[in-house]
Amino acid sequence: MSTLATDGRPEPLVVRSREIEDPGALLALLPPTSDALAWVHGGDGIVGWGRAASYSPDGDDRFDAADDWWAEVVDASVVRDEVELPGSGLVAFGSFTFADGPGSVLTVPEVVVGRRDGRCWVTTIGLSLGPSPALSTSTPTDPSGTLFADEPGRRDDWAATVEAAVRRIQSGELDKVVLARSVDASFEEPLDVRSPLARLASAYPSCWTFHVDGFFGSTPEMLVRLQGGLVTSRVLAGTIRRTGDDARDLSLAASLARSSKDLEEHEYAVRSVADALAPHCTGMNVPESPFVLHLPNVMHLATDVTGVLRDDAGVLALVASLHPSAAVGGTPTADAVRVIAEIEQLDRGRYAGPVGWIGASGDGEWGIGLRSAQVAPDRRGARLFAGCGIVADSSPADELAEADAKLIPVRDALA
Repeated sequence: MSTLATDGRPEPLVVRSREIEDPGALLALLPPTSDALAWVHGGDGIVGWGRAASYSPDGDDRFDAADDWWAEVVDASVVRDEVELPGSGLVAFGSFTFADGPGSVLTVPEVVVGRRDGRCWVTTIGLSLGPSPALSTSTPTDPSGTLFADEPGRRDDWAATVEAAVRRIQSGELDKVVLARSVDASFEEPLDVRSPLARLASAYPSCWTFHVDGFFGSTPEMLVRLQGGLVTSRVLAGTIRRTGDDARDLSLAASLARSSKDLEEHEYAVRSVADALAPHCTGMNVPESPFVLHLPNVMHLATDVTGVLRDDAGVLALVASLHPSAAVGGTPTADAVRVIAEIEQLDRGRYAGPVGWIGASGDGEWGIGLRSAQVAPDRRGARLFAGCGIVADSSPADELAEADAKLIPVRDALA
């Protein structure tokens, strides 16, 4: 769906952002509706609701089509931005599918509330300039009667898929493939997604907690941020589960940093991101060694790749160049994506696809849709996803344990 004028172009939108007093927790402002939108990190970020305009591209060119549509929306809009911070003014939230099937969406909300560096604002977007909305909060309803479907046969089938992938890697067909697995949840009452969002944001403040069109989660991986010409991408690959014992976890972190299997997997991922950004960037900084990122449930090898934009590409053009990276697809990418389609036997939907927001200038923030779930249309069920990078010496039992660890954040948020 898209709001269109009679000539097929987007309707002119009238946009106003003004500074406000701190309204408190951003997620607490969301209404109990399915069109709630969120992108929150450590208390800062933006939330929105309503639908001033939206667009649903698909196919191989879905990123280019979305970029073209967004350019038309920006050109047609009248913007009065009294705040001038990333996330103020005209913005769209978006989520793209991993593969080229239907399901991608860009949504321009009617109301956006944001916070950054101690400053807060509200943005109204519509066909005319209306009054600023009164901000109120209502208490989210926690999930009730949650049941998870993860029977032994399902787990055994996934372990067998890992074995099949290892054989294909050892035969020289490819170097790495990322395999996803899913767990289904059901609820006694329709899910109020505000409850798991609040739990995720509280438990994982260093991650980016998101919700777009029923797809929600808390991702630790920033696919790309474009702000004032500076490009940043955080690459995660290589994982070990935490034990809860600080001394033991420090020892595990050291072993992760020395693990040849994990370092190999990480190198593939970093190289794919650096190669994808190189045509768009100058002055790139690609650290030689990763650091260990500590999250409450797992630890990852992490590398922050940065560069200065050399062309006029907006953030969606960078997203198109980066997706899928080796961190969510594999190496070589084309071979890995083909193997995924052949052996994974799972419709990923928007899992491991880009999710985030774009502003009128083309700047924005897009993460990878990890540690996530897709809510069913009737909100009485959800499908949770997790994935693992498979290389030549991967163990199916170890990969299953790693996937279980990656499912914990959303499972706990829905329990």
